[in-house]
Amino acid sequence: MPKQKVLFVCTGNSARSQIAEVLLRHTAGDFFDVYSAGTDPQGVHPETINALEKFGVTASDLRSKNISEFDSWDFDYVISLCDKARQECRIVPSSGKRLEWSFEDPQFRAGPNPFGVTLNEISNRISMFVLIETKEKPKPLELDPIQFFKSLTDEVRLRCLMLVQYEGELCVCEMMAALDEIQPKVSRHLALLKKNDLLVDRRQGQWMYYRINPELPCWAKTVISEATENNVAFIEQSLRRLEAMGDRPQRQLDSCKSSN
Repeated sequence: MPKQKVLFVCTGNSARSQIAEVLLRHTAGDFFDVYSAGTDPQGVHPETINALEKFGVTASDLRSKNISEFDSWDFDYVISLCDKARQECRIVPSSGKRLEWSFEDPQFRAGPNPFGVTLNEISNRISMFVLIETKEKPKPLELDPIQFFKSLTDEVRLRCLMLVQYEGELCVCEMMAALDEIQPKVSRHLALLKKNDLLVDRRQGQWMYYRINPELPCWAKTVISEATENNVAFIEQSLRRLEAMGDRPQRQLDSCKSSN
């Protein structure tokens, strides 16, 4: 089957459409050729790249594009991510579907981690899009809701999850510094979160890194995301310890990307 062409459009092509392009290509590049553009391109926002790299994908080669670059193209999906783009992207040729997704611009969004929150929202929508629109649907992760919520009842495990959600990815030593806990205790709780499918890990040299399981169902991702966004004070002291930590390990993004 030939790949289907997808174009994400927003006004500035600086954040939302760039995030959607990278995430769909990363998630389902075998099924889709993915592009993004803006009706009034403003350049890629540095926090867009930062949020994507925290998520574990390389984004250093992104560039902001005008929608006019695709005047002669025919797309299977044209997906607008803001109201202004919804009106203007109708000029783009499409033999397939036009979808309208609405996400708040992270540049004007309140809260301590606006680009990370927007990325998580778009990631959830991308997961649903892939599930619905691909003919070879991946088998969804069977997550027991009782086991999921039991995993959140321990304070250390909850802080671990919220810190990983906020930072994108953390290694064991970073978690020890943030929680001010010894290695055996931190590793034990992280192992349980992995066993219950809430976290996945990867090894880079001597370090073991943890991140939220990208295969979690949307409802579970939403619970973790909303809990973190609305309770940052709960991990504020841990974030300060993490910021004060010296000699934090340097991540190799290609290694992170290839492990998922």
